Amino acid sequence: MKTFDVQGIEIEAGFQDVFDYIAEAKNLPTWAHAFESVSNGRAILQTPNGSVEIGLAVQASGEHGTVDWELTFPDGSVARACSRVVALGNDRSIYTFVLLPPPVPLEQLEGALEQQSQILREELARLAQILKEE
Repeated sequence: MKTFDVQGIEIEAGFQDVFDYIAEAKNLPTWAHAFESVSNGRAILQTPNGSVEIGLAVQASGEHGTVDWELTFPDGSVARACSRVVALGNDRSIYTFVLLPPPVPLEQLEGALEQQSQILREELARLAQILKEE
């Protein structure tokens, strides 16, 4: 059973613009559809069971191009997402995203990860379009 997914997309924008946009947590609702709102280390996340308030920590390193998120759910379970921006010339970047398994029971993992992988493809395309237009 696959327990992770790695996806990437080329973005027609420079490294700094891409990195700054992704590292700013308040931008998550514009490209990651599950996020309804983000403010002060908290987020409202849309789940299959309705909206839930979570803790949201962002660890970003401009030097390394990494932006990682830690999502803490009310029951104490933690989900992580890891990503990286790589410069590809002055006005192009590559953005890669490592989708890790959600905090669900093992018997639900394969279906949940597969569904999240499809959603991630759509979100990365939306992100690339937003940054191209800026």
